Amino acid sequence: MDITKLVAIVLIIAGALGLAYGGFSFTKETHTAKLGSLHLSVDEKKYINVPIWAGLGTIMIGGVLLALKKKS
Repeated sequence: MDITKLVAIVLIIAGALGLAYGGFSFTKETHTAKLGSLHLSVDEKKYINVPIWAGLGTIMIGGVLLALKKKS
């Protein structure tokens, strides 16, 4: 499998997932305190929104890469 074809497939899959889910969330540990045997931490949950145009754009770029690879 050629690297260009692999990148194109990954872009198409990433674009489809971006359209299907609309974004993703992750947890970031912001503060930690250790006082003897006591351990305190603060976790902050963040959500990243993926715009529709970004999902469609990655699918289109992946499709163009696949089409250009087939012609070569």
